[in-house]
Amino acid sequence: MYQPDRGNYNKKESYGHMVSHSCLGRLVILGALFCALLLVAYLTVPSNETMREEMTDNIIQCISENDSIKTDGIDAFINNIGYIFTNCDSADVNNEMIANFNKYNKMEIYKHPFFSTAYIHNNFRPEGTRVGFGMFGLVIPTVNFNDFLLRVGPMHKGYDQRLIKQQNYERGLYFGENPDLGNY
Repeated sequence: MYQPDRGNYNKKESYGHMVSHSCLGRLVILGALFCALLLVAYLTVPSNETMREEMTDNIIQCISENDSIKTDGIDAFINNIGYIFTNCDSADVNNEMIANFNKYNKMEIYKHPFFSTAYIHNNFRPEGTRVGFGMFGLVIPTVNFNDFLLRVGPMHKGYDQRLIKQQNYERGLYFGENPDLGNY
């Protein structure tokens, strides 16, 4: 029984305060926030046209930026962050490379309930490589220059040519002081 004049430190808490400080109440609040976030994600999924336009722009920027230096994952990540906020400049576009890209690669856009993804399919990777995803109205590229097939050529020059050339070792070669080494 609550008696405010007895000198104890109990205070009457409201039901909202009790619910927000209980484990079940916090789970319900977290679930409601998650449902609200999913609703916003569902309503702001980029359309197929937006995904195609933005990813084409990002791919053109990636092809234009490539200067024969093999980049690592961090460089590709930083470039992709920059591609979100910039557009390609028509003066820097290599039309031959773009024509080769369109000839040998096919971009597919897949729409999911809360996000959409863009894949590049080519002969080198027929299952496709994810090059971007869109959510909350943004198209976020994950494109790398190595994902594209921009030229096609023969793997080897003829059918009678061996892929691995055998080395002919002469008998009596000196392999050092180790007696376990020998011709194989």
